[in-house]
Amino acid sequence: MSVLLLAAQTAMAQEAAGPLKQNWFDDPFFPVSSGLPACPMPEGPFYTAEERRIQIHSRLERGTSCWLAGKCTDSNAYRYDKPLAPKVRAALQAVPGVRGSSVWVMVQRRWVYLQGCVPNAALAKKLEHAARALPDVEAVVPDLMVGTRGKPPYPLADR
Repeated sequence: MSVLLLAAQTAMAQEAAGPLKQNWFDDPFFPVSSGLPACPMPEGPFYTAEERRIQIHSRLERGTSCWLAGKCTDSNAYRYDKPLAPKVRAALQAVPGVRGSSVWVMVQRRWVYLQGCVPNAALAKKLEHAARALPDVEAVVPDLMVGTRGKPPYPLADR
């Protein structure tokens, strides 16, 4: 079988499975815990090429609006994300009871998205407060569900 034929078959199989999604902007996305294995995995910052094209303009606009408003010293709020991610991970992993949950974190323009499942609402509040207490965190979006049943409040990963 020729290399070209194999490449064509691979491309066709990929297209049949849906367009390729990837983390085009290299946004931090990571698990903090995995204690509730039945918890649906979030989609994270993975976009198709078309979704990427649509996102570019709004990301440029949102990234500089923080600086223009005098809320950031950096002219692009997205540049805070990579140094902020390990601090968020450490703060959340220090919350008592977090190991009994399944939580993923996505960081975009100083916003921390908490997604996944917790055993109770009290833990969700503790995680939210821990993330919110960090310097340079502008907002926390607590997309956490109690337990693993029901419809998650976040987009799901394609499995």
